[in-house]
Parts: sequence; C-alpha cells; structure tokens
Amino acid sequence: MREWPLRKLGDDDVCLLNPKKREVAKIDDNTPVSFVPMARVDYVSGTMDVSEAKNIGEVRKGYTYFAEGDVVFAKITPCMENGKSAIARNLMNGIGFGTTEFHVLRPGPSVIPEWLHLFVRNREFREEAKKNMHGAAGQQRVPVDFLREATIPVPAIDEQSRIVAGIEELTRRAEEARKLAAERETELDTLLQALYSRMIEGSDWKPLGKVASLVRRAVKTKPDGRYQEMGIRSFGKGTFQKPVLTGEQIGNKRIYTIHEGDLVFNNVFAWEKAIAVAKAEDHGRVGSHRFITYVPHEGRATSEFLCHHFLGERGIEDIRAASPGSAGRNRTLGLKKLERIPVPVPDYDEQKRFAEIAKRRQLIQHETSDIEEELKAFHAALLAKAFRGEL
Repeated sequence: MREWPLRKLGDDDVCLLNPKKREVAKIDDNTPVSFVPMARVDYVSGTMDVSEAKNIGEVRKGYTYFAEGDVVFAKITPCMENGKSAIARNLMNGIGFGTTEFHVLRPGPSVIPEWLHLFVRNREFREEAKKNMHGAAGQQRVPVDFLREATIPVPAIDEQSRIVAGIEELTRRAEEARKLAAERETELDTLLQALYSRMIEGSDWKPLGKVASLVRRAVKTKPDGRYQEMGIRSFGKGTFQKPVLTGEQIGNKRIYTIHEGDLVFNNVFAWEKAIAVAKAEDHGRVGSHRFITYVPHEGRATSEFLCHHFLGERGIEDIRAASPGSAGRNRTLGLKKLERIPVPVPDYDEQKRFAEIAKRRQLIQHETSDIEEELKAFHAALLAKAFRGEL
C-alpha cells in the first residue's frame, strides 16, 4: 500500500469551497446558463443533466453558483447518503446554477476534478459526512466546516490520472454488461406484448373465478418462529423482490404460504400493479392476509399469461374499478369483485409457450437487478482501494 500525503479539502491548493457569486456579478442578466435542480443529478452514474437553461438574471439570487469543472455535492439527507454528486461539464457559457442543497468544490492545482469527485463519492467519506450532519430529522445537512477539515489523499497529478482512468475503464465494462442485460429484458418485453396482442384476438373471455381458484394456505405461527415474509410492498414488475426474515412479531398476524406458480394480488396495492407470479425460490415463503392467491386451472390458464394481462392497460383498469375507496389503505381489492373480472382465455398451449418466455424474461430481470447491485458494490470497493493506495 502506498502512502500518500493527506491534505485538508479546505487547503487553498486542494479545493475552493462554495465559490462566490461575485465571479459572475458583471455578466449580463440575459446570458443563458445551465440550471441543475437536484433531480437532474444521477446518483448512479455520478453525472448531471445540464440541458435546462435559464437566464442568469433569473437564478443569480436564490440558487447555488458553480462553473465548468467544479464538483457539486449534495449536502442534504438522503441525497448525500445516496451519493448525489457530479462534475460540472458542458455548462452553457461555462456557468451553472442549481439547488441551494449543493456544496460546490472547485479543484485547486493539487487535484484533478475526477479525483475530487471520486473522493466525495467514496462510501467511507459519505459515512463520515453523515455522522457530522446538523439539523432536524429529515432536514439534516453536511456543514461546510466538515468539508473544510476533511482530509483527502493527494498523490501526484499523473498518479491521480492513472487511477481515475483505470476506474473509469473498469466501470465502463461493468456498465456495458448491465446495459446488455437491460436490452435483453426490453426485447423480451416487446416480444411478450406482441404475443399477448396476437393471442387475445378473437379469444374467449371468462371471469377469473372460472379459470383459476382462490387458495388460502394458512400457517400456524409460533411466537419464536422465523419466517421468510413477502411484505405488502415487495411486488415489482410482476415478480417478488427479496423477502424479509421476520421473527416473533409475525406471530400476531394471519399469514399464508405462497407456492411456486401462484398468481398473487396485494389487495391494498393491486391497483398500483402489486401483482406477481411466485418463483421457485418464493415457495414456502409467507404473505399476510392482504395477499390474494389464485392457482390457474390446468388446461385453462397460466399464471404468467394472467399476470401479464392484469398488469396491462385493460387488466389494471378492471383492478382499479374493483378497488373502491381513496388512495392508500382505504382502497382495497374485493374478493368477489376480483373473482368476477373477465380475463382472456386463449389456446392453452399458446399460454404455456407465453409462460416459458415470461419465465426467461423474469430470470433476465433478476440478472439485471443482481448486476446493478454488484456494480454498486464493485464501484464502492474500487473507490475504497483507490484511496487506500491499493490501485
């Protein structure tokens, strides 16, 4: 491990913190500049969208000033913890203004912008920043004094450039893998929708209760039991997310097991597309009484086809109509109303082929999700190694 000199961010040759607006005081009010709200900073890629423009006279007061090559760093929770930061690039007339929730770090002669940006994106730095936040809950901010006193390793400029280039290349390769997986997912989505449209042409429509059966598999809970629970917010894109391992507190709930291939509706949020098909790894996990589980009749329907239908425009419209009440927990899907919702019943063999493609798409979706998680962990590990002098 190499030993690099540690310098304070606030040292003159390292960083100028929050440069003054007097630098642009004499610029004509009608000069267009880039305008960057917090939402235009992408915490995943660490970039900012500078496509929005405003005349400098509109934003000179009440917004944060930065210039080409500066690093912006979100100071408010939870944006800071999420890693919202970026290098200001391609600004209109070299000038930008944005939310007052940015700190601006202007690199001095001892550091390059990319090195400074990697440093504030480093998880260890953000964790330390979190410990030093001030303010009321939900409105906590990183004070400028913390930035001023924070220490940053400062290798030679050519060493900074070498490490940055290496990290960018490795990150680029990982991002390409993520994009390829996402493209495959999109292609299968397009194929499934085309198949669905063709299959329902001229097909019979029957009430859901005629092609599938409501199933409730109650579980006897133990006070000290531990269960893989699928929470009511665990639905997404027709599948379940990772379960939560719960223990004693679940003993007071009515819970039901889920089996592979079940078509599951969340009666509170079904109208928000909380509808999913249970995967093999979901078998034996549990859901609350808020879950409505259907098992399609053999030879009549498949869960994958029915799920696709209910997540579509016509299906979700019917679900909403069967979920009276206001948004939130007062809006629930009625069992009898769900049972009577008409669904298309095309040829069963075609539904089975549809199901196979849907399962393949689901696998790719989880691969994409896993890749994204691995990317985050990979990037965090790279940054930690970089600032320990191990790259």
